[in-house]
Amino acid sequence: MTALTGVSALLSRMGAASALTAAAVVGPAVLPGLTPQADAATLATKALNIAASKKGSPYQYGAAGPNRFDCSGLTLYSYKKAGKKLPRTAASQYNSTHHISGKNRKRGDLVFFHSGRYVYHVGIYAGHGKIWHSPKTGARVRLEKIWTRSVWYGRVN
Repeated sequence: MTALTGVSALLSRMGAASALTAAAVVGPAVLPGLTPQADAATLATKALNIAASKKGSPYQYGAAGPNRFDCSGLTLYSYKKAGKKLPRTAASQYNSTHHISGKNRKRGDLVFFHSGRYVYHVGIYAGHGKIWHSPKTGARVRLEKIWTRSVWYGRVN
């Protein structure tokens, strides 16, 4: 029996949901030749999950984890743990991403809040118009609805 035949038999016994989970976990091992887009999706999903795992961590200006964060510190920490290095500030992170339209945003993309050309805040897109972010002094990392239309989106490659 080949490795792919064995994997196929195992996946059929596991059911659709479990098969999808297994494929996500072992993807490159059983699906050689994954595209760079699939790798980017995995990176973004990992970063999003890491940010979500920091729910309740307190805001601290200039902090980049593991227990306290400012906005860009949370995105930097999350992507670093997922395997990608980002610059330190929200504006520098915006300049280092591939800019995308709101209609093309995906979970794990960065959401940059701006006033004119000035980027003042960043979070990680969680889907359904919400972001994970570390908002301000006295607040904690949380999932929150995007509250303005003055946002730009960036994809980390």
